[in-house]
Amino acid sequence: MGKKIFISYKYADRLVRQFQGTSIWSPTTVRDYVDILQNKIDKSDHINKGENDGEDMSSLADSTIGSKLGDKIFDSSVTIVFISKGMKENKPEKDQWIPWEISYSLREQSRQYGNSKTNAVLAVVLPAENGSYDYYFQYNPECNSTTHKTNQLFTILRENMFNIKNPTTRLCNGSTIYEGESSFIKTVEWDKFINNINFHIEQAVEIWRHRDDYNIRKSV
Repeated sequence: MGKKIFISYKYADRLVRQFQGTSIWSPTTVRDYVDILQNKIDKSDHINKGENDGEDMSSLADSTIGSKLGDKIFDSSVTIVFISKGMKENKPEKDQWIPWEISYSLREQSRQYGNSKTNAVLAVVLPAENGSYDYYFQYNPECNSTTHKTNQLFTILRENMFNIKNPTTRLCNGSTIYEGESSFIKTVEWDKFINNINFHIEQAVEIWRHRDDYNIRKSV
């Protein structure tokens, strides 16, 4: 595949499906899922991981955040964000790393040694402690559709989903159903993603090729 990938995630979130052999003294965290991805990805790819979410950002100026993230994300072409049940903390979004990482992934950046374009972005939904994805996905058999519970997401993620400029829709039981690739940031379940990594990344890249069709929010 030969891409440079940036991964945005909540490092210490434990509200995920536990791997066999883990214990209460050494529970599975989102970082363990990142390690699995890195071990399975093509050797020609290179991964940059997000910032340590234990750092207090509340005292950091925007310029400081930019200097920490700008170079790290600059030469990447794909950002993968792991959606997990405990990814958001009870504090302002601007004081959390993930929104800033997504923002810098979506911005066009200029450096002395060149320019970078908006990244393709793929959201991978991790299973909760009970192994279910119900906290985010809800399948509606009557309408043959899936509801995405985006209200729990960071604003920059939520507003880059179902954001196509000219959507194709249908009505079912009074609800509007979007058809096709209606989101710039596509979502996929972890179990589907990890079994066909290249396919899902290429889907995100294909959406990126048509990025002018979407209203993309780039600010936190």
